[in-house]
Amino acid sequence: MHHTPDTPTIQWLEDGIEHRAHWQSERLLPPPRHVMVADDTLTADAAYRLASEGKAFLWRSDFQNARQLLQAMARRLDKNAEYKKSKASKAGKSPEEYPQRFHLYRQAQAQRSRILGSILIPFQADYSIPLRRAPIVLEACTEAWGEPGPAGLTVASLRELMGMVGAHEWRKKGVEIPALGRAPNNRIHPYYGVFSPVRGEYIDLVSKAPLPKACVGGGLAMDVGTGTGVLAALLAKRGVGRVLATDNDARALACAQFNIQNLGFAAQVALMQAELFADQPVDLVVCNPPWLPGKPTSPIERAVYDEHSSMLKGFLAGLAGRLNPGGEGWLVLSDLAEHLKLRSREELTAWIAAAGLRVVDRLDAKPKHGKAFDATDPLFDARSKELTSLWRLVVA
Repeated sequence: MHHTPDTPTIQWLEDGIEHRAHWQSERLLPPPRHVMVADDTLTADAAYRLASEGKAFLWRSDFQNARQLLQAMARRLDKNAEYKKSKASKAGKSPEEYPQRFHLYRQAQAQRSRILGSILIPFQADYSIPLRRAPIVLEACTEAWGEPGPAGLTVASLRELMGMVGAHEWRKKGVEIPALGRAPNNRIHPYYGVFSPVRGEYIDLVSKAPLPKACVGGGLAMDVGTGTGVLAALLAKRGVGRVLATDNDARALACAQFNIQNLGFAAQVALMQAELFADQPVDLVVCNPPWLPGKPTSPIERAVYDEHSSMLKGFLAGLAGRLNPGGEGWLVLSDLAEHLKLRSREELTAWIAAAGLRVVDRLDAKPKHGKAFDATDPLFDARSKELTSLWRLVVA
């Protein structure tokens, strides 16, 4: 990790002396203002109460005990949320209507993230953690933050560290994509900060949709916002002659480059950094934009939240000018935003028409992920109705 003069710093008092270190936050949060040194004598009840008041804890004791404290705080948060839900139910209060209920849900998630992010861990310049029973996290930190550098002491939240370790394991193991062939040669390896293709229904839609004539055993396609490269790889697997895969995120491009190379499609797929489109007309453009209009609160959330639907609108507005005669655009989009009352179907179809496009077909799939079947999820009534669609669009 190479810090600049603009890198934020965190301060705390320890043994009457003021200390300072670099502050690292993937969520781009400012450093906590009220930091206290903590050890094994800090109870979960006290930590939960103090964190709720805005305190953060620089951990100076056993690493595994810090993990246990984090888990205990999470249990208290869940218990408190369940109590509030039960209390509202007993009082006869019906849940708020959408979209208000969704906004309250996001507020609660942000509060949970802030409280659970209050346990802070020190890192040496070589990414070692100077705590008893601390794991070796050099690989995970390097994948997320870059090569170690002469940065001195850095502080980050334990929760963020656990996320990096989890992402490292996913990167090593990979995600099986049946549409790419038989195991073990069908794995996509997501990098830290790049959204993992765990929602398989959208991949199945792209694998089944009929290709434009020009793309059957040839042609030129474009995958806008390629992420891990999974859809570009799938188009290559289906026999498209050449695929241009774009993304504006350096991590995503590095991730896609690895996956395309690993799957043996490097001769068919070219990667390029672009806000949306490559500047070349093609026979097929595929785009799976973030599905919910809203402001992302971290880089990884950019794969979920599309503020003001700007990527969706930009894709639709620019599509007609990027298609060869007889070409198609495939928009892969969930209707969850419609059930949450964040966007209407009428708005979407109006944007399509205004862009000079026409819908020739729509393929739908029900989600298979756990939240769609979890009746305890706060948004279950919306999630249970969700459909993911592939809209086949042509120039009107």
